[in-house]
Amino acid sequence: MLGRYRRLARAGVLGLNKRNGDYILRFNPRRLYPLVDDKLKTKHLALKAGIAVPELYGVMETQHEIRRLPEIVRDHAAFALKPAHGSAGDGIVVIAGRSGSRYRTVGGTLLDEDALSHHLSNAINGQFSLGGVPDVVIVEYMVRFSPLFERISFQGVPDIRVIVFRGFPIMAMVRLPTRDSHGKANLHQGAVGAGIDIATGVSLDGVVGTEVVTHHPDTTHVISGLQVPDWDVILDIAARCYELTGLGYIGVDIVLDRDLGPLVLELNARPGLAIQIANRQGLLRRLQLCEARADFSAAPQARVAFAKQWFQHPVGPMIEADEVAAAVA
Repeated sequence: MLGRYRRLARAGVLGLNKRNGDYILRFNPRRLYPLVDDKLKTKHLALKAGIAVPELYGVMETQHEIRRLPEIVRDHAAFALKPAHGSAGDGIVVIAGRSGSRYRTVGGTLLDEDALSHHLSNAINGQFSLGGVPDVVIVEYMVRFSPLFERISFQGVPDIRVIVFRGFPIMAMVRLPTRDSHGKANLHQGAVGAGIDIATGVSLDGVVGTEVVTHHPDTTHVISGLQVPDWDVILDIAARCYELTGLGYIGVDIVLDRDLGPLVLELNARPGLAIQIANRQGLLRRLQLCEARADFSAAPQARVAFAKQWFQHPVGPMIEADEVAAAVA
């Protein structure tokens, strides 16, 4: 067992303790966490910095304000409801249209006003928030995902996670909802994770759990070899999110809207390590390479150029997905 961990460490796999001690504690001051744990604060920061996000339609802060929902969405047949302090997609409801007086979710479920109000009440009470604290609900634009993902996604909205270290994008993956994940782009709930070559923006093979897959399990279309549109824009946005928050080790979640292009969904101050499983590559090697060679005073454009030069896939040896999973559990 000890030999395997040493071998994986030599291969550049970042474990949980090292991530927490050497990167999160070292580069993410806790006083800055509210900037990313509160999605409403993140949205306002991004707008101020000129970074595109889904349009904000309104906010419901109290139980009394739930009755304002019809007024907030009067001009929007489709919209998303999101707890500001939620995590892992819990509590998010995406309304794709109406059927009479009822709301139709993106999955086809019809909700009457009472059912939706009950859900919103639970969200404001903190049922879906980090730590169970009282929350507010964001009402925002419903993303229409890029046609690229129509053949490799089941319902839900695929997103792109980029790990950014002190302003340098170092690893990326696309998360593809499946039937098992109930349309959520969450790897722990059964979504497909597929690495993306930082240098080119081309997708690699995917994984479901620790099983390597070449085709989406529901749509059966090939996952690898797809060129992600606006890749340079995505890297630029991810790099600029460092200045947005001051956090040195973050996960940046971006969606590709078919009409609006890349939009920032949220930032994460404690990004998970499963991205290494999706890439079958270690983060530690890239972090150390960055610390040894990067100019941390460089502008975002230069940081993106550095990332594309040094993090062309593969960086170091490929590692079996189940071995990476065992190391990061």
